[in-house]
Amino acid sequence: MDVKSLESKVDALIEALDELERKNTMLESDRENWLVERNRLLEKNELAKSKVEAMILRLKALEQD
Repeated sequence: MDVKSLESKVDALIEALDELERKNTMLESDRENWLVERNRLLEKNELAKSKVEAMILRLKALEQD
């Protein structure tokens, strides 16, 4: 294997590594965004659950009156 061929393959590997690093950075960013969104939705779900439970309690209290 000559030096030029080896240099070419090393350059290709470096380019592939750079591309993988860029994609990994994007995936990590997406993951963080999804985690933030998940937590936001979990909080909204808990709030909705609390409101529904409160309404049920009020309805039960009205039934007893």
